[in-house]
Amino acid sequence: MKIVIDDRIPFIRGVFEPFASVVYLPGKSIAPADVADADALIVRTRTRCDKALLGNSKVRFVATATIGFDHINADELTQCGIQWSNAPGCNAVSVKNYIASALAAMDIPLSGKTMGIVGVGHVGSKVAVVAGAFGMNVLLNDPPRADREGREKFVELDELLAKSDIVTLHVPLESGGKYPTVNMADEAFFRKMRSGAWFFNSCRGEAVQENALIAAVDSGKLAGVLMDVWPGEPDMSRKLLDSVTFGTPHIAGYSADGKANGTTASVRYIAGKLGIEELADWRPGGLPEPVYPAVIDLAGCDSASEAVKKAVLHAYDIRRDTTALAGDPAQFEKLRGTYWVRREFSAYTVINAPEDAVESLKKLDFKVGI
Repeated sequence: MKIVIDDRIPFIRGVFEPFASVVYLPGKSIAPADVADADALIVRTRTRCDKALLGNSKVRFVATATIGFDHINADELTQCGIQWSNAPGCNAVSVKNYIASALAAMDIPLSGKTMGIVGVGHVGSKVAVVAGAFGMNVLLNDPPRADREGREKFVELDELLAKSDIVTLHVPLESGGKYPTVNMADEAFFRKMRSGAWFFNSCRGEAVQENALIAAVDSGKLAGVLMDVWPGEPDMSRKLLDSVTFGTPHIAGYSADGKANGTTASVRYIAGKLGIEELADWRPGGLPEPVYPAVIDLAGCDSASEAVKKAVLHAYDIRRDTTALAGDPAQFEKLRGTYWVRREFSAYTVINAPEDAVESLKKLDFKVGI
């Protein structure tokens, strides 16, 4: 058996070697000749999996170690007799932490404000918990879920835009169907938002119409913008980058924990399809220790909000990644490929927390010590 694997997928080297011939290649440069005699392919978002790549290959199974799968042409793979799988929910907690860091770094009172969450799947559901931990109200918009479950807990998009102090997108990329999301954040979208609101996008760059967002910033309609994903990335617009408050190189889901989850899902899927029983329950060994001290002392914090912000920004400060991208946006892919070891909040223990901060810290997955 032969397996071709994106060389940036972590924790996977050596896993399949006892059972198959394994080739590691940069995801963006994987070509038809590389997969011609392969049985399986494991990728990230940088490899376009379609008939052009796989139509004349022996590949019968593809796994992407990511939640998103708009780089997978499902119809064409089906035509070629190729089965595929993604890793739903693998980095949802990582994105949850990322949004928490953005809220903490905004350094403005958030209690009582309203967050509007557009797309309430694996990630959006966890972001709602973050909003609650910061004392915010939440409005939810998810038309496909509303169709399936009823509309009681959801609001229409126009209402959400009009009432939210922060609007955050967590939608899949859909170009057609009943609820398309490509360019959904267009001129009309921003016009309907509350003046002085913030806009977050950490799902897909193509969900946002670039010129409309820049115009909303230039006009003063928006107080701030967070962008982790960009139209046309990695070749991003410098003008758009200069328009945002927090801009990062598509790393919201890049915690070591999230990467381990994505790799786990991919290994188990391919192992199951290729009949490698020894890897049926595989999981990476111990994850690396946090870069920053794993114990966070909150003594001296005068309020719950101060304690929560201190804990969050100790574990992950979005401003560091913002500074790195702003300093050299041409290094977008390098910043992703050599991303630092970021652990999720559950790897940290807080001590001496104010009593009224404990519940919020637990919602954010911190361990609470004495």
